[in-house]
Amino acid sequence: MTIRILPAIGDPDAARAVSSLLHQLPDAEPAPTVGDSVALLHALAGAAAQGAGGAAAGAPPAAGRPAAVEALPEVVLVHERIGPTPALDLIREVALRFPAVGVVLITTDAGPALFSAAMDAGARGIVGMPLGYDELAARVQAAAQWSAGVRVHLGGSPEAAPGPAGTLVTVTGAKGGVGTTVTAVQLALAARAAGRSVALMDLDLQSGDVASYLDVQFRRSVVDLAGIQDISVRVLQDAVHDHHTGLGLLLAPEEGERGEEVDDRAARQIIGALRSRYEVVLVDCGSQMQSANAAAVELADLALLVTTPDVVAVRAAKRQVRLWDRLQIRKAEDTTTVVNRLTRNTEIQPPLVAKATGTQVARTHVPAAFKELQPCVDAGRIQDLDGRSTVKQALVALAAELGLVDSPSVRQSRGSHRARPTLGGRKRKAITPGAAPGSGGIPGQASGPASGAGPNPGPRFGGRRGSAAAAGPGPFDPSGPYEEG
Repeated sequence: MTIRILPAIGDPDAARAVSSLLHQLPDAEPAPTVGDSVALLHALAGAAAQGAGGAAAGAPPAAGRPAAVEALPEVVLVHERIGPTPALDLIREVALRFPAVGVVLITTDAGPALFSAAMDAGARGIVGMPLGYDELAARVQAAAQWSAGVRVHLGGSPEAAPGPAGTLVTVTGAKGGVGTTVTAVQLALAARAAGRSVALMDLDLQSGDVASYLDVQFRRSVVDLAGIQDISVRVLQDAVHDHHTGLGLLLAPEEGERGEEVDDRAARQIIGALRSRYEVVLVDCGSQMQSANAAAVELADLALLVTTPDVVAVRAAKRQVRLWDRLQIRKAEDTTTVVNRLTRNTEIQPPLVAKATGTQVARTHVPAAFKELQPCVDAGRIQDLDGRSTVKQALVALAAELGLVDSPSVRQSRGSHRARPTLGGRKRKAITPGAAPGSGGIPGQASGPASGAGPNPGPRFGGRRGSAAAAGPGPFDPSGPYEEG
């Protein structure tokens, strides 16, 4: 059989040596080398998604196996100096998310201690450096045979779900109080209302408020999964609270000091277990960056950064993006910023936020309408927020923009521009030519039949507001430079 091999090697010299030997192996089909852990996971996820898409288009998988499995390579080679994720953590992540792929570790230290640690992480073998043809061929063939056996087993079990099943979305605040948790909860509720299975994980380990917003009292938390090496479905079910809204909640600990027990390794393993069971995994990362939520942001398919349109919050967002870049967690261009509490008179508008942070800014902005939120927040039942609320409608539209719900569902229950709320939360009256004073029309005109909006009806909800042409130049001109200090 043909053995598809995907090498993940960060060292250029080692990559050339491995590539040369792989092309000499019989029946081997080596793929181009990927240089870091992020590229490896994206390549595997893309292969699984492509296989599932082929099945949906009518292309049957070979030998009755699931298409998502059939599209994956049989063997992945991981070099010990891969980054930014450590090699053993990367092997554990691949073994958890892609159980039908055999992983082989390439290392200069092939001692018993490392061998045992690699086997515990899920590797199928170790190859010592300098590389030898016979040893590499033996390890690759053994891993490929193991992978073939697993795929036969998965093909005969319709309940087995290979590969990553869930989209991971992280929500991080530029600073405290910008609306991170409300955004995460409402996005999760929107995805659940669209019919998807959704898990909401609270990784704000010291001061998480997901339980308070959803009126939940549950003795289990993410800490209970931190010390478990192999998270089975039964163990995960015991730790996840099934909320009456349909969300699966994995909460932060009641004792904030216990959050230190959740490190990056535990976070990766827990997130992998959630993604294997839920279609969408929302993670509330709070505003304080620790190893656990840093790992979540690194693994995320979509990383959201929530900020408010004020100088302090925008500067905090800029610092957060720079921190992620320095630590090689995530690049600015791969981050999406969500502007919360925006009004038409706000001097700092989304184009300036994009320019200051270097990130993409979501087209959907959340209006400033805390009066709509306050009753639900005070009652601890944010899930009861009225569907007519401008905040809820904006967050549902944001979920559609991110691909968490179908776009047509966003437009339901929306009337014409006459009934659409403005960013400030007030409903605009219809502009009727010839209406009498005090009747909702233009003062000073005679009454007459309503024939639609006047010649200048004003901007619609969701349009560009606060531009230089409308409000005049201010101290925060989007076209001018942005300087801190």
